[in-house]
Amino acid sequence: MKKILITGAAGFLGSNLCKKLINDNYLICLDNFYTGSKENIKPFLNNSNFKFIKHDIITPIDIECDEIYNLACPASPIHYQKDPIYTLNCSIKGVENMLHLANKYNAKILQASTSEVYGNPLIHPQEEEYFGNVNPVGIRSCYDEGKRVAETMLFDNHRTKKTKIKIARIFNTYGLNMQKDDGRVISNFITQALLNKDITVYGDGSQTRSFCYCEDLIDGLIKLMNAPDSLNTPVNLGCDGEYTILDLAKIIIKKTNSKSKIIFKNLPSDDPVKRKPNLKKAKTFLNWQPITPLDIGLDYTINWFRRIIL
Repeated sequence: MKKILITGAAGFLGSNLCKKLINDNYLICLDNFYTGSKENIKPFLNNSNFKFIKHDIITPIDIECDEIYNLACPASPIHYQKDPIYTLNCSIKGVENMLHLANKYNAKILQASTSEVYGNPLIHPQEEEYFGNVNPVGIRSCYDEGKRVAETMLFDNHRTKKTKIKIARIFNTYGLNMQKDDGRVISNFITQALLNKDITVYGDGSQTRSFCYCEDLIDGLIKLMNAPDSLNTPVNLGCDGEYTILDLAKIIIKKTNSKSKIIFKNLPSDDPVKRKPNLKKAKTFLNWQPITPLDIGLDYTINWFRRIIL
């Protein structure tokens, strides 16, 4: 039985990863509840394969393990911009601490990177070889540049210390265990629609995103972790379907039978105009691609939000 360390375990993706891994592995799970929820890990607390430690990865910790899934970092603008220096430290000090563990115990480490490393991309769809178009001094740069530095740290450790690394560049993901105040577009729209509040679309709504259901994304993370050690280049994980934000708002209004009206606000600084992954590497090397259509994934997610809101 593998001993797997999961940071950010009480978060949206972390708790879904725990659910998938807990039956066949011993999980040591860290979270400081900065954005995660105790409710997300409640189903696992009495499981003998689960150990939870309240801990912030910015502070060093010594845990023997075989694999590390490093998911700890505020991931939505409302959270990562609240304390940008803390966000940077999660991706610098936190990743440094996790790399120390990986090197000490010869553990394989998977870093949850992000499509935000591409910034406001000048090529479409985005492939892993693209260096990105990131504003290093903008309001989003604490997250974007922090994740870019984290990737650099993993690669430099691999080159100098032979660290076994995996890097997942995660595109927009949604599903069960999202928080109603998460700040991401799908959670915002569903919450507003269920409460019959105005749905806020930034800009004219023509900007596009690709939305991957959480179970598909988790399968991709596990396949990446289990791939041969020789696969150490970044790999895009997400959905290659593409929707405008305005269309997404209309779909959610219809699905929730909402009385909400769509209102438009100014587009935030450096908000990407287009976002869609090239999934060639994931399909070729992991035999992975998302299988949940947006229509079905939204139904699951709306039902989840009905339970926690209404």
